[in-house]
Amino acid sequence: MAIDFKESRTRENLMRAFAGESQARNRYTIAAEKARGQGMFAINQVFLFTADQERAHAARFYGLLKSFAGSTIHIDGGYPVDYSDSVTELLKAAQHNEMEEFDNVYPAFGDIAKEEGFLEAASVFYQTAKIEEIHGKRFGQLAKLFEKNQYYESETEGEWMCLNCGHIYQGKRVPELCPVCQHKKGYFIPVSLAPYLCVNFL
Repeated sequence: MAIDFKESRTRENLMRAFAGESQARNRYTIAAEKARGQGMFAINQVFLFTADQERAHAARFYGLLKSFAGSTIHIDGGYPVDYSDSVTELLKAAQHNEMEEFDNVYPAFGDIAKEEGFLEAASVFYQTAKIEEIHGKRFGQLAKLFEKNQYYESETEGEWMCLNCGHIYQGKRVPELCPVCQHKKGYFIPVSLAPYLCVNFL
């Protein structure tokens, strides 16, 4: 059933999504600072990389509300407080929130938008949900590695990339300093999670 956008639940859900993505971006930039303060530069970069994608999501949702420019949309909603000194706990909280958006929030918003006749909004909700799944799985994989003390070491030979110089280290444990650029081990990330890596070159 097509209804007036001004009277729709989709209008409110778009603003909820904009608010949620905006807060996620800020939570991740705060978490990134926490990681950097603990010498975990690679995790800092993962949080910032994801934060920038949340900004892109927020901009898309906000853009769908451009017909309401100059007005105010009142919404209610609950948003998480994920404050912790533990980077592992921050990763786990981020995983939970991203998977909740994937499993529940955005599919429900998409269904409502589709029912109300706003197919573009519905498509954006559904597609963003899939992106949040990727975010959630990435955060979850990192959290699991830290919980098992397997981020910087491996029972078998592993590979890590230094995000400062690009050196790929092979061994069972990341060295305290990169043998090429001498940056600390916090700059290393498992090759499986390294950005822009063409595995065919290895």
